[in-house]
Amino acid sequence: MNSPGSAGSVPVIDIVGLSKVYAAGTPAEVVALRGTHLRVERGEFLAIMGASGSGKSTLMNMIGCLDQPTSGTYRCDGVDVATLDATGRAKLRLEKIGFVFQGFNLLSRQTALENVMMPLVYSGIPVAEREPRARAALAEVGLAERAGHRPSELSGGQQQRVAIARALINQPPLILADEPTGALDSRTSEEIMALFERLQASGRTVVIITHERPVADHAGRVVVMHDGELHPDGWHPSEKAA
Repeated sequence: MNSPGSAGSVPVIDIVGLSKVYAAGTPAEVVALRGTHLRVERGEFLAIMGASGSGKSTLMNMIGCLDQPTSGTYRCDGVDVATLDATGRAKLRLEKIGFVFQGFNLLSRQTALENVMMPLVYSGIPVAEREPRARAALAEVGLAERAGHRPSELSGGQQQRVAIARALINQPPLILADEPTGALDSRTSEEIMALFERLQASGRTVVIITHERPVADHAGRVVVMHDGELHPDGWHPSEKAA
C-alpha cells in the first residue's frame, strides 16, 4: 500500500471549522455540522463512519461540493471552494471528484462503455479519445469484456464496477463513495471494497461514507461522525477487536 501524502504536499481535502446550520434562527433550526476539521492526504483511504442523523451525509455533500457551509473553509485539491460560483463548483466536481453512489446511477439504455464515457462528453474530451479511455477504465475494474452490456444485463457488483470506472474516467484526485456497498450482498461487498483497496494502492485518494464497520475496516483511517462532530481521534482498523 502506498504511503499517503508527502512533506509539503497539498492535501486533497482540507476542511477547517466547517459548520452547517439549516433554518438558522428559526424554531426548526438544525445544526448538522459543528466546526468540523478534516485533512485527507493524497493517496489516503479514509472512511467516514456514523449512524443515521450523525452528520456524515451533510459532510459528504460539503466534500462533494453539492452543498455550501454556513461557516468555515474547504479546499479541494488546493482550491478554496468558497471562491467559486455555481458554474465553478460544477467544473470542480467534474474535474476533481469521482462520485460512486449506493444506487449506481447508471443510465439504463446505455451500455457500460457509454455510461463510463459520459463524463468525458461534459469535459469536452475529443470524440476519438473517449472510447479508448473508457475501455481502459473498464479494464481497470475488471470489466473489459462487459463493455457492450446494459445495466440490466449486469449483476449488482458489475454495475458498481461500471460506476467506479465512470468515477475514474476523468482521473480526478478524489474518489468519493457514498455507501458504495449498501445495495450489495456481503460477498460482492468484499469484492468492491477490495477494488477500492487496489485503487488506493495505485495512488488514488479514496473517501467512503458508511454506517457499517466491516466496510470501514478496509480503509487505512477511519473518522467517526456523532452529533455533527468528528471524533477527535477516530480509530484505525488495526485496533479493531479480533
